[in-house]
This record gives sequence, structure tokens and C-alpha cells, in this order.
Amino acid sequence: MTEPLPPVLQRYMDGLKAHDVSAILATAAPDIRFESVGRVLDIATFGAMLTAIYTGFPDWTYDHDSPVHEDGWWVVLWRQSGTHLGTFALPGIDPVSPTGRFVRIPPQRFHYRIEDDLIRVIRPEPIEGGAPIGILQQIGVESPPL
Repeated sequence: MTEPLPPVLQRYMDGLKAHDVSAILATAAPDIRFESVGRVLDIATFGAMLTAIYTGFPDWTYDHDSPVHEDGWWVVLWRQSGTHLGTFALPGIDPVSPTGRFVRIPPQRFHYRIEDDLIRVIRPEPIEGGAPIGILQQIGVESPPL
């Protein structure tokens, strides 16, 4: 029998698809850790990263396979893409003016640790061209600092 999807993860996924940063952050623990390659984001920086993506890529889309529960983590294989039509201002890097380039992130597994009906940890699998560094690479940022 498959374990039912936690409602908090469904709300998070719905928030991503709607570009609703407030709804996404409402699913996160106050001390959430977004563990990206070489960097751990807190809740404020995580929110700023999402805002930067949705501002820089107003057509950003998410597609995914059904979430699975593995070793205490919920895992979602995401496919993400969008067109760089706005200024992309990730925290910690210089803003990047619109390039008009279409960005497609390779299918990437994200791991979610859920406790007390909140997302405590988000850990994207480190893959070549994965988010968020793959976004920067595809819009021409040389040597992204992430």
C-alpha cells in the first residue's frame, strides 16, 4: 500500500505551480533548510530565491512524477522550465537583465523531510545543470557563485 501524500506537501506543490510564495512559505518550518549544492538557504533566502525565479521567469512551469516515500523522505522528480523575460535577482549575485533565453532544468529529484506537518528540509539532488545553478548557467552567468 502506498503511503498517502502529506497535505503539507500537496499545498507546497500547489503553491509552486501557482507561483504563490506566501503559500509555499506557509508550508515551511521557520528553521527550514534548503540544502543546495554548496549553500544552505534559510526561510528568508528561500523565499527570495522563489521570488527571483518567478520575477525573472514569469512563465516558469513545474511538472512532476508522483511523489514517493523513501527512507523517511518524500521524493518528487521535478521538471522545470521557463523563459528569462524579467530581471533575475537571486540573493547574493548581481541581477541579470532579461535574455529571452528558454531554460529547461534536467529532471531533478527533490527530497523533502516533513515533521509536524511542516517541511523541515528540502534537498535537491546535485545533478549537472540542476536548479538553481543550472538556471544561471543557461542564461549565461559565468562561474555562478552557488
